[in-house]
Amino acid sequence: MFKKAEWPRKLRSQEWYGGTSRDVIYHRGWMKNQGYPHDLFDGRPVIGILNTWSDMTPCNGHLRELAEKVKAGIWEAGGFPMEVPVFSASENTFRPTAMMYRNLAALSIEETIRGQPMDGCVLMVGCDKTTPSLLMAAASVDLPSIVVTGGPMLNGYFRGERVGSGTHLWKFSEMVKAGEMTQAEFLEAEASMSRSSGTCNTMGTASTMASMAEALGMALSGNAAIPGVDSRRKVMAQLTGRRIVQMVKDDLKPSDIMTKQAFENAIRTNAAIGGSTNAVIHLLAMAGRVGIDLTLDDWDRCGRDVPTIVNLMPSGKYLMEEFFYAGGLPVVIKRLGEAGLLHKDALTVSGETMWDEVKDVVNWNEDVILPAEKALTQSGGIVVLRGNMAPKGAVLKPSAASPHLLTYRGRAVVFEDIDDYKAKINDDNLDIDETCVMVMKNCGPKGYPGMAEVGNMGLPPKVLKKGITDMVRISDARMSGTAYGTVVLHTSPEAAVGGPLAVIKNGDMIELDVPNRRLHVDISDEEMARRLAEWKPQHELPTSGYAFLHQQHVEGADTGADLDFLKGCRGSAVGKDSH
Repeated sequence: MFKKAEWPRKLRSQEWYGGTSRDVIYHRGWMKNQGYPHDLFDGRPVIGILNTWSDMTPCNGHLRELAEKVKAGIWEAGGFPMEVPVFSASENTFRPTAMMYRNLAALSIEETIRGQPMDGCVLMVGCDKTTPSLLMAAASVDLPSIVVTGGPMLNGYFRGERVGSGTHLWKFSEMVKAGEMTQAEFLEAEASMSRSSGTCNTMGTASTMASMAEALGMALSGNAAIPGVDSRRKVMAQLTGRRIVQMVKDDLKPSDIMTKQAFENAIRTNAAIGGSTNAVIHLLAMAGRVGIDLTLDDWDRCGRDVPTIVNLMPSGKYLMEEFFYAGGLPVVIKRLGEAGLLHKDALTVSGETMWDEVKDVVNWNEDVILPAEKALTQSGGIVVLRGNMAPKGAVLKPSAASPHLLTYRGRAVVFEDIDDYKAKINDDNLDIDETCVMVMKNCGPKGYPGMAEVGNMGLPPKVLKKGITDMVRISDARMSGTAYGTVVLHTSPEAAVGGPLAVIKNGDMIELDVPNRRLHVDISDEEMARRLAEWKPQHELPTSGYAFLHQQHVEGADTGADLDFLKGCRGSAVGKDSH
């Protein structure tokens, strides 16, 4: 049971600002050049507002304005706010992939917190990698921390059709290849996809990770779904600013909140909302930072019997705006509690239990948040597959897959990497039809490098023109949370390190058996051993810079793709003074 710390007491920031020594005057005196009165350094909580705002992170482009509301809340509660810009990895703009920089962001932000006079932190996040990277950093330092997200965009509409950011990008792109939509119409639709500030308006990775922060107890209840341009988003930011000051006084830290029970709550919530497969990697990495033993088996165990009740794209038909109006994530968490699928006494940043936060909420639209008997799928969650193709596991999202493909056997058509795929997929001479299984290699954490969102390979045009919209696709890559299809991802060990995926050949027969959690290539153990013994790496390795560090130290997707030297490494939050 959490026990509040005594207040008042000497806070960490006083190591910099308290007293009359030369070193303290050095730290405090320089701060005064911004016009801060002397009495602000009297021992009140100094709150770092870690802001991932960037003009090149469009999902987070409105966080500068939102930070002013956070500051107002901190001032009101008697704290001293200091806004700090931090590494902002945007999935929209970073090459080869923002995932390569999630760990670098976490490392840099960890040291931003550790090395500066903060007593608590507000984590201002939005685009999907910013949420886990800041939570990973905060967990490693273990100062009182709270999340406030930027919120999703408003609904998109095109010619009377509800348009989901990302989801309809994939859909319209396939329609163009199939000859069902012109390029001019595609360009016209572009303007409707992202029509306000905020993150993806589907249950993509950004909305999923906002939901995971709330389900973990690291954000105030109701935070996840408020649209980015809704005035209630600003209210949430101001309330978050108020709350972090009291968290510092109570010494309520991430390690008090991010427990094994909290992670199990988040996994079940992810199943209920039809959340992104990316949540698997991010939660595994976050758990590693707080020393929680979370595995792929926990994902399968906790999520297997949870129905997907949130009717949102890409699994369903609505968008985040309707989800908020229906009651948002608190309704989903309440449903889990009523079904016996929630650790009700898990602590949240509010100081209350998860159940106390949600027990009185109301579902205002049962077509958006469905009754269990009308669930999109009765067995939701993230399926963890194993077999001779994936001895350390692979994942699939059943709510976004085609039911008739969940038990399937087909001939492999192999692409050695993403460039090989792009070079061949539009060739009408490619030996492929709708009965085949598409396999792509060398797109994992080390292989791309960085594990890009390319797992939802577009189908060949000659198949799309037949009216076929889904095939079984297997890779060691990730998939955008906005995407859909019968797509097997995160195959581990990855091809670039000599995992079995590396030696799959054209013509091999592959079996996918989701009910029995099996992914198998029909070759003998002896043949597999022979192929693996003959395998040699095909790609040049980086020799300098962060790419070299990443290549040398990134772990597999099955354990969260964190850097191996950063797991379970919470240390002192107070840096040594060099002056």
